[in-house]
Parts: sequence; structure tokens; C-alpha cells
Amino acid sequence: MMRGSGNMADHGNGADGANGGSVRHIPVMLAEVLQHLEPAENRIILDGTFGAGGYTGAILAKGAEVIALDRDPSAISAGQAAVDRSDGRLTLHRSNFGVLDRFAPEDGLDGVVLDIGVSSMQIDEAERGFSFQKNGPLDMRMASAGVSAADVINRAKVNDLIRIFSLLGEERQASRIAHAIDKRRLDKKFETTRDLAGMIEIVTPRKMADKIHPATRVFQALRVFVNNELGELVSALFAAERALKPGGRLVVVTFHSLEDRIVKRFFADRSGRAAGSRHLPEIAQTPDIFTLTSKQAVLASEAEAELNPRARSAKLRAGIRTTAKSRKADPTIFDLPQLADIEKLRS
Repeated sequence: MMRGSGNMADHGNGADGANGGSVRHIPVMLAEVLQHLEPAENRIILDGTFGAGGYTGAILAKGAEVIALDRDPSAISAGQAAVDRSDGRLTLHRSNFGVLDRFAPEDGLDGVVLDIGVSSMQIDEAERGFSFQKNGPLDMRMASAGVSAADVINRAKVNDLIRIFSLLGEERQASRIAHAIDKRRLDKKFETTRDLAGMIEIVTPRKMADKIHPATRVFQALRVFVNNELGELVSALFAAERALKPGGRLVVVTFHSLEDRIVKRFFADRSGRAAGSRHLPEIAQTPDIFTLTSKQAVLASEAEAELNPRARSAKLRAGIRTTAKSRKADPTIFDLPQLADIEKLRS
């Protein structure tokens, strides 16, 4: 079971371990990540979600070298001080983690860690438009480029909005909200986070028993869609499979059910645990590519969940790379939802 408010928690991969300054962000499940990742001297670890450097700082402290990626230019800029202090053990690249294998050394990586989703650093900055708690432009772009959340809200077809809200946000009132958006945008386009959140609250008023704001699921869905988070996660898992050397470790921390489902299916498929895989003799068995370090997802401790609300919905899954050859990347194993073509929203 997930803790707290289910799959709607904000989260971040950060502390002052790499970037310096005050402690603004607590890296979620840090002890568990290090336990499953096993960083040490002479090992090369790739942190695909650098953020504020929390995981990276802890990995460096264990003596390992780190190759860190982040698509956010602000994170790259802030992380340069950590690079300067690392004595050459940290390299930082602006890139999506879906292509992380491009940064692996020829003989492979000893570990890959991924903290999936938006960072608390981004949520806390009103100008990024990730949260309705602070009014800002309706943006949500992690890379600060491309189609924004405002583009989606103001240009997407009603049926596309319904699918985005229902599939990526698991919003039960998706149809009512999408039609209300369509009616309102005919008179005035949506430009700010508070504008959209306020309209959603009018359409679906908050009830006494509700633990989250009525706009929470819509904002999650927009963020996931704008940044192609599920597609990037799928690409990253296959890239990690290619990049890890035998004995290398893949550790993934997720924060909502859609992400965890993808990671669970990947490890099941790559470890021979997929349903029916060992009971159908007519299907040729393929060598396991990963050995799981835990049969079940690892949850944050009660103490951490109480100290850091962002950890309440966190789930960690991990595996150790075998000597088997990588298989063809087949996204169909994840049964991902088919959504609107984001490129069409540019016009």
C-alpha cells in the first residue's frame, strides 16, 4: 500500500549535499537508495535525475564517481559548484535521462539511479508553473522549452483533454472539467496556475472529506503529458539495461501508480517474473536480464514519511544486471495510454 494521499505526492531529489547552501530539499529514501545501489570507490554511477544533487552528493561521499543528468537548465547551472568541488569525480550534463546510455563509459556503468517526476525545487518556483499553491504562468516545462501546459489547456481538443486528465491524472471528473475549460477558453485563454485551479475548484468543489485540492490530479496529468514523463521513463529503463555492466545496479524511485506500474512491468519482464512466462513451454524462454533485489516494492519508513511528506507515496524497485545480452526495446509491454499528439499543439 502507498502511504498518505496515494499517488499525488510532490517530491524531489535534493539536499545541500551537492549544491551547498541551506537544506531546501530532502532526498527521498536516501538510505534505501544507497543500500540497493551500493556505491563505492572505483565505481561509476549515473544519476539520471540530478535535481538539487541530493543523491549525487551522497554517492560521491561513498567514494564513487558520478555522471549526472538533468533536463532542467536551472539545475545544471546550480550544480556547477558541485562539479568544481568534486575533484573530477562528477560530470554534469543537460539531457533527458531517456538517452542515458549515451553517457555510459565503454565498459558500462556500475549503477543507475532514477528519481522519477518533478523535483520539489521546480514546484517551489512559482515562475515554473508546476503548482497552484503559488500563482505563476501555466508552464510546467522541465526543460523550459517546447509545448507548455497553457498550450495544452488552450489548444487541445476536448476529447484529448478528457483522456489526458483521466489516464494520466486518474481524474474521475475529467469530462466535466474538460468541457468547462472548453467553454471558458472561448472567451478568455488560461494563462496562470491560479486561474486554472480556481476554475476547477468551482466546477468540482472541494468536499470536507477530500485530502487534496480538486485541481491536484489535473495538474499532475498536465505535467506528465507536457514532459512526456511516462515515455521518458520507458526509454530510460531500456537505456539502463543497455548501459549497465554485469553486476551493475538499477534503482528507481517512483511517486505515483502510473510510474510504479511501468517499473514493475519492466523488472517482471526482464527477470522472468512476467505472468505465465514460466508456465508456457511453447514460448521460448529468454535469459533473465535482471535479478531483483526485492520481490516487493520498498516503501519509505514510517519515520521518514512523517518527517518528509514527499516520501509518503514513494516506492523503490531495484535489480542487478546479469550477463545476458540486452533485448530489443519493446514499449508494448507497458500498455501505455495513447494520447494526443503534443506536436500538433504547437500550431
